[in-house]
Amino acid sequence: MAAISSVQCLSSCDSHHHQLPQSGSRWRLSSRVLVSSSLWKISLLPKVDLKQRRHLMCAAVKGGGASEGAFKKTVELDRMIDALKDANSRELEKLVVENILAFDEAFWLRLAARSDTCVSDDDKKDYEELAASVMTIVDCVVNKTQEKIESSTDVLKGILKPAVEGVEEISWPPRDPDAINQMEKEMIQREKEGQLDEGFLSEVSAQLRQAKEDKDKPGLAAMLQKVLQLYAATVLSKRSYAKKGNEVVKAEQFLETLIKAPEEQWNKIFLEGLTLGKGEVTPDELSAVIKKRVERTLIRTDGGSYEQRILIEYLRGIESRANDVMKVLQG
Repeated sequence: MAAISSVQCLSSCDSHHHQLPQSGSRWRLSSRVLVSSSLWKISLLPKVDLKQRRHLMCAAVKGGGASEGAFKKTVELDRMIDALKDANSRELEKLVVENILAFDEAFWLRLAARSDTCVSDDDKKDYEELAASVMTIVDCVVNKTQEKIESSTDVLKGILKPAVEGVEEISWPPRDPDAINQMEKEMIQREKEGQLDEGFLSEVSAQLRQAKEDKDKPGLAAMLQKVLQLYAATVLSKRSYAKKGNEVVKAEQFLETLIKAPEEQWNKIFLEGLTLGKGEVTPDELSAVIKKRVERTLIRTDGGSYEQRILIEYLRGIESRANDVMKVLQG
């Protein structure tokens, strides 16, 4: 089997990059590529001590726990290797991309063991070429993931620019009162250009986690939280359910007002819109439309995606604030 060219690999990765793990996963992928590559090369070098190599293989198998579990793992690895061997170039790329996390140390050790059992040099050469092809594709996947993360970082920097440009120390809210409006405009434009994808959301979420863990950057954490709120408001505002025919659904209209409004204005909007204050929307009506919007969001987004989690959290945030305000108004 001939090794796949880098041009073919890049083409395949472009078509499949949306399936790849993001953010923290790239470091695990990178380490696996390095470990896997070195193990494969060691296994094929004739000068390496055969007993030492077999010891490594046995250790890898025994480390899995019970013998039955190790046997099942070996069977799974053999099935994967057989599928890779039988695949043509395009099928091989697809298999590697779809099973990217399967190419760990155990896989390469098993592939080396299979090579050791070959009788003919031709069969052994086939395994060498298979290993080279798989490594090329895995390296490509890692590189494309890295590029995607760097691109997402640039998008985030562009959105934050109005709030951080010319500022020595990040503070929140920003000193420039117009900075948040500029961030919102940038967010809307980036969304129209399709740049606010899962990679972007993963990057923002990862940086927010880090900022919260550091505990010495409250301004940065608040700013990143605002980015996610602006994202949720931008996406949720794209669909309106405030009109049913010629009739205005007041509860839906009220919810959409909340979605578009800054969090700092929610209390005032609740007081003016709910029947407990000065408005016409009952607490039950608001609760019902929030529940309906959550259901619609769950249906229209991929389960477990950053998009789904962020949108649902935003809606839950509105619901939680509404409950707090209603408790105060009810006294």
